[in-house]
Amino acid sequence: MLRSTLLVLALTASVSAHTAAWASGMYCRGGGDPNVDVPNNNLAVGPLWNHTKEDWWFQHHRGCDAVPPKAGEFLEVPANSEFTVELAHNRAFTTLSYDGKVATDWPDGKQHPEDWNGWGTDGKPAVCLKEDGALHTWNQSWAGGTAFAISYQSELKDVTMGNLVVFSTLYHTPWKRLATYKVPDLPACPEGGCVCAWLWVPNACGQANMYMQGFKCNVTNASPTAAPLAKAQAPVYCEDEPDKCVQGAKQMLAWQQFTGNNIETKPGVTPNYNQKCGWKEGAQTDIFEKAANVPSSSASMSLSIPTASAPAYSYSDFFSAAPVPTSTTSLVAPPAVYSDFFSAVPYSQRAGYTDARRGRRVYFIEPSYFHDIVDGACRSGFCRCNVV
Repeated sequence: MLRSTLLVLALTASVSAHTAAWASGMYCRGGGDPNVDVPNNNLAVGPLWNHTKEDWWFQHHRGCDAVPPKAGEFLEVPANSEFTVELAHNRAFTTLSYDGKVATDWPDGKQHPEDWNGWGTDGKPAVCLKEDGALHTWNQSWAGGTAFAISYQSELKDVTMGNLVVFSTLYHTPWKRLATYKVPDLPACPEGGCVCAWLWVPNACGQANMYMQGFKCNVTNASPTAAPLAKAQAPVYCEDEPDKCVQGAKQMLAWQQFTGNNIETKPGVTPNYNQKCGWKEGAQTDIFEKAANVPSSSASMSLSIPTASAPAYSYSDFFSAAPVPTSTTSLVAPPAVYSDFFSAVPYSQRAGYTDARRGRRVYFIEPSYFHDIVDGACRSGFCRCNVV
């Protein structure tokens, strides 16, 4: 049984062998029929070349956008940590099929030396790896690099180039089957999860094409204070010209398609998910909205008090119209409308007195609140008080 299975797998790989990321939450994991789970399938691995935007977007032309994962199944993306997927030419060459019995360290299910390369015996490089052109490279260092992007939309139909942000890159991949991607401080997804995409542009070995496949994903261990992602901007080719690189959140590379391209290069030049287009390796930490300017503590403590052209009340509203005696030490009653300006705390038995020399009135409030009129603070019959 296993022998016949291996024969089928070999035939499948020889007919159409490219690469995809295999993991929970992926679209088209079991093939093109949502009612049938095919362990030996490679529908999602095909490259994208010269398609309209409508067709290449999440592999619409092969129907993968209509075959989501099972309800509740997600690719888990742990904030400030990392996650691992399997890069392979066929689901059969992963642990998602046949209990991993056909899987090896390599995407094609075969064995290869650690220094696997496509150099010929005459010292000249082969166009691609002789045994596996699907990796689009002639050694590991020449591999173009892959990436993951995320959109904080729960429905695939709501994902756009502007809200699909590249959040992690992995240089010199695809190469081996296991690939681990580092994650920045991503915020939590909305109810229903997020949409993610695995991305790859081969590095000029073979046909000039690109790869994009979809996942239902969910950010775990997210901090409640994590900042939202900024709007993604189109990347530019900036190799050897770092000043031209786009900083911050960037879109996926849409290249060599009939419509929908967001980057153009000279003939023979390939954009990749690496420093060529402004991506550092690993978690992308510059993709978040910048915090609003927060005033300093000293600034926030200051008060701005507008000045009125005229007092809101007249002197007679608060004090008796009788002139202040020129000399007296008798107690006087507090103003009748005391409650208009102070709390309901009662006056003490020492209701107050008149300072004849300065023409001021002084009042006591219980408990231990002493209001005194500040020297030189009287204007237009009004005075300012300090609490002592």
